[in-house]
Amino acid sequence: MTPDPTPEKPRPITALPDIHRLRARFVAISWRDLAVSFGPALVFSLAALWLAVWLVQPAPPNTISISAGPKGSSFHDAAEKYAQILARNGITLKVLASEGSLDNVRRLADGKQAVDLALVQSGISSELDKEGLVSLGGMFYAPISVLYRGKEMHKLSDFRKSRIAIGREGSGARVLALALLKANGIEPGGSASLIAYDGEDAAQALVDGEIDVAMLTGDSATGPTMRKLFRTPGIRLLDFAQADAYTRRFLYLQKLVLPTGVFDLGKNLPAHPIRLISPTVELVARDTLHPALSDLLIEAAREVHGKAGLMQNAGQFPSATAHEFPLSDDATRYYASGKGFLYRHLPFWLASLLDRALVVLVPIIVILIPAFRLVPSLYSWRVKSRIYRWYGALIEIERVALVNPTDEEKTELAARLDQIEEAVNRMKMPLAYADQFYVLREHIVFVRRRLTGS
Repeated sequence: MTPDPTPEKPRPITALPDIHRLRARFVAISWRDLAVSFGPALVFSLAALWLAVWLVQPAPPNTISISAGPKGSSFHDAAEKYAQILARNGITLKVLASEGSLDNVRRLADGKQAVDLALVQSGISSELDKEGLVSLGGMFYAPISVLYRGKEMHKLSDFRKSRIAIGREGSGARVLALALLKANGIEPGGSASLIAYDGEDAAQALVDGEIDVAMLTGDSATGPTMRKLFRTPGIRLLDFAQADAYTRRFLYLQKLVLPTGVFDLGKNLPAHPIRLISPTVELVARDTLHPALSDLLIEAAREVHGKAGLMQNAGQFPSATAHEFPLSDDATRYYASGKGFLYRHLPFWLASLLDRALVVLVPIIVILIPAFRLVPSLYSWRVKSRIYRWYGALIEIERVALVNPTDEEKTELAARLDQIEEAVNRMKMPLAYADQFYVLREHIVFVRRRLTGS
């Protein structure tokens, strides 16, 4: 019987690394560092976006309204033409009849009124509250026509004892007539009779002999009414001999000249040039008018008023002239450089959409992209700073170790080095920076050797 083989001695069991603890030390991403790095950029980006959205103009409204003059007047006719042009771009312009320029300004100045625009004759609103109202420019002339019976006259002062139709309350014609008559010594309660007739009523009263003089202008007379009076025998159109003086006294007035035969070449009407004085009619809006609509309205006005006529040259209107209302910033830009690139090449609705979108995209391109490009660098700095801050402590210990410290000092330095090593071993480090982590641990060992002299 063979003896049993000698049993093998058990192999010593070596300690295995705690893989779970090792994994816990290294992580793919340091979420805390990422949050600290990403947070400021995110807050800054959100603030930039909020500011861009706050500053961006809302979409232009699809419906706006304009206070014009009486139906059939040059004011009302012009507003109707604006409405037809704006309709091509999907904008509805409601034309509201009114008593005239004075009524238009009052409506526009009243925030409770649903009025966005108004045609206003210059020289009539000096005593009104114009806060928040701006001009889109001069649109056309509205010459004051003084028609009368009797012998030929050349001055308003010649009508001191006449019956004069000066227009109804609320009309620009009345305000202007009163101002011109006052400059000639004719005022209510004086020797002249000032009657609140206008338009067709004033024309018919003049034809019937009920009045001697009719002072008519754009918002108080229709084209047919004026043509009827010009062709009625015995009725004359006043030739303002003092036209130049009026333009010096009233800065909102312009001197105009009607050429011989302009009304009727065959009958040679008028038989000689006639000097007239005229205010300019402005398109006035609230200062909250959308910039895109401002451009669209001036474009419409250019189409309506840009042609040559009896009183103007081609391209003279609309113009950047403003009298009683400041020219809006949008109108100033338009007259200087025209429509924007998008509005010149794209349909209005699409250009408006892209124009507003660009206000948001530009901050994203200019601010957000560079801001987020800084995040990786900031993240890397945050992680490395946790390693670098221990190097300062190591350098301090090494410097003391190099000057022959006492045993007591060595013991104290060794304790501090143990604390540093323990703290470093507890650090959580992204895997991408593991090499720098191990280099730090090697340097801790190096300093310990310098301290112990081994």
